[in-house]
Amino acid sequence: MSETRLSLKEMCATFDVTPRTLRYYEYIELLQPQREGRTRFYGPRERARMTLILRGRKWGFSLEDIRQWLLIYENEGTEAQMQSWIELADRQLDDLAKQHAQLAEAMTELKEMRDSVAQELAKK
Repeated sequence: MSETRLSLKEMCATFDVTPRTLRYYEYIELLQPQREGRTRFYGPRERARMTLILRGRKWGFSLEDIRQWLLIYENEGTEAQMQSWIELADRQLDDLAKQHAQLAEAMTELKEMRDSVAQELAKK
């Protein structure tokens, strides 16, 4: 494995993603690998971007949010990107809190229904 560039196969193994995922991220302009003929090579910039993309996905951000955030860095620099990140993170934290509350409610209802059915079965 090269220190400076990874092949498509190496990139997939490093980040545990499929070739289709990498090609899609390239298609929507999240990644811009170097090309030599039909072969793609991923340098340090693309590996760093991939780390950010996967982290953003883990936290529930849409690919469009991630793409916009990466574009801000390219066009406006680090400070603007950090400010944008704070705004995105605040919004995502609110969304996750709502989802957490909905999930907790669903789990409570499901447990109550399960316990009720179990009690009915125990009576028979």
